[in-house]
Amino acid sequence: MSDFNTLELLRDPRGFATLWLSREDKNNAFNAEMIRELILALDQVQGDPSLRFLLLRGRGRHFSAGADLAWMQQSAELDYHTNLDDARELAELMYNLAKLKIPTLAVVQGAAFGGALGLISCCDMAIGSDEAQFCLSEVRIGLAPAVISPFVVQAIGERAARRYALTAERFGGQRAREIGLLAESYPAAELDQQVQQWVDNLLLNSPQAMRASKDLLREVGNGALTTALRRYCENAIARIRVSAEGQEGLRAFLEKRPPSWQSETTSKESR
Repeated sequence: MSDFNTLELLRDPRGFATLWLSREDKNNAFNAEMIRELILALDQVQGDPSLRFLLLRGRGRHFSAGADLAWMQQSAELDYHTNLDDARELAELMYNLAKLKIPTLAVVQGAAFGGALGLISCCDMAIGSDEAQFCLSEVRIGLAPAVISPFVVQAIGERAARRYALTAERFGGQRAREIGLLAESYPAAELDQQVQQWVDNLLLNSPQAMRASKDLLREVGNGALTTALRRYCENAIARIRVSAEGQEGLRAFLEKRPPSWQSETTSKESR
């Protein structure tokens, strides 16, 4: 995969990728280059049919401290239209991550401030350490969490989003789990071990079924019952039942054997 200045995109031979934020000396803070490289990296991931899922992580002590101060200073000196271009670039990143075809799992340690909460909220799932610190910090410096706000509201709900966007309070990993930003929160010393368990669990699943389920849940949205949604769901299960992986999965279940997408090692570890 391509070389980047602010990122590392690493492919695991088992069929998933890890996208590392890699500005460790800047606490993985965003700047224009990192945003552009994240967009390019997600394009590569989207175009690779062999990938089952994506991990999003940060090198070093922190997931991401939010926006880079030097970049913010430059932005303050730009006119409205140039700032609008910057905002559109950030929005492209967030929307591309949210709409990625494969499942995404964010792994959070240390600080996750400002736009970092957008990245976490755009992922399908997130886990982190109890000691992690989260903050929608924009109002402290006279800004608003504008581009990331739809994704944050989807992740933690409107009421919690109002509280943390308006107060800029910091909160830890356990509180992040309580409000739905994290699926699980673990002691820092256990985080990497827990990541491996999440990876092993995801590797048990049909790659095609995970993609189809992600498409399905996006279409279902908030679950409002309509005739069109009923027809979509009926067609979705019919399509996947007759697909190659659907047929293989059903045969494997009936024959009491691992399906073809599970390696022998993964299958044994899951028993």
